[in-house]
Amino acid sequence: MEQKILELRQRARDAIKNVTADLKELDNIRVKILGKKGELTSLLRGMSQLSAEDRPKIGKIVNEARAELEALIASKNDELKAKELSNKLASEKIDVTLPGRQVVTGNLHPLTLTLNRIKEIFLDMGYTIEEGPEVETDYYNFEALNLPKDHPARDMQDSFYITEDILVRTQTSPVQARTMESHESNSPIRMIAPGRVYRRDDYDASHSPMFTQVEGLVIDKGIRFSDLKGTLEHLLKEIFGKNAKARLRPSFFPFTEPSTEVDVSCMMCHCHDENCKVCHGSGWLEILGAGMVHPDVLKMSGYDPKIVSGFAFGLGVERIAMLTYGVDDLRLFYDNDVRFLQQFK
Repeated sequence: MEQKILELRQRARDAIKNVTADLKELDNIRVKILGKKGELTSLLRGMSQLSAEDRPKIGKIVNEARAELEALIASKNDELKAKELSNKLASEKIDVTLPGRQVVTGNLHPLTLTLNRIKEIFLDMGYTIEEGPEVETDYYNFEALNLPKDHPARDMQDSFYITEDILVRTQTSPVQARTMESHESNSPIRMIAPGRVYRRDDYDASHSPMFTQVEGLVIDKGIRFSDLKGTLEHLLKEIFGKNAKARLRPSFFPFTEPSTEVDVSCMMCHCHDENCKVCHGSGWLEILGAGMVHPDVLKMSGYDPKIVSGFAFGLGVERIAMLTYGVDDLRLFYDNDVRFLQQFK
């Protein structure tokens, strides 16, 4: 019995010593030698066959062997873990002297930049920013703006209808009607309504079925057409520079009377080049529509045209952005080409 224990002890020492990297292999040796069904445990069970004089001696040898082997396994386990950690640190080592990788940051979209600039200009003039639903009723989109169901001017708006009385808005003018209704009758208003609008247009270099519009509305006592002209001239000079000039031409809109189309002087040729590809030699670029609020529109929203008057205007943000940045194709704003968008950092 004693000889078997000594041989097992030496064999276990050699096996533990020969483990170089695998913790699982070491644990297998522990189970094989010291486990409940291990070789040393099996020898202990055979002690019942020994004489009473030999049992204490053999028991002492077994306990010494168990204690030694447990200590060797614990030491080897610590050694292997330290080695594993050292290898992991070596493989994951970072050279802190290397230059850092540049973080690629995003930037605002050119339409957002343009819209933010327009908002800043009007906020500086004391305007508020109002919002409304993109899915609108026929009443607010048309009727409240002096466009009854049988009005011929509705042919100018190719609309996306959801039901007979619900559509996605063709303009942000419904926000004007909603704002007037929410105010006390004949109280002053000075607001802009930016937002997306939808029309059944072809998708080409100058048209899109979805685009961004900014409507403006001012109502108070004594508002005149000259106030409208001065406001628009200030807006265009702030956007295109102090040398920008505005030209007003008579036009027609059902919700304003009188109405006007507003042109800005060409910022490419400054009205001097007959061969200019931007203005085609005219020297002017159409930029927005405007006019004095129609009395019927005031009445339908609870305002008295005998007491107050007002003006309204609407401009396309894409058009402003194209002229500001020299972009000749509207579709570039919606293609999400990173090469194009990175130019506006």
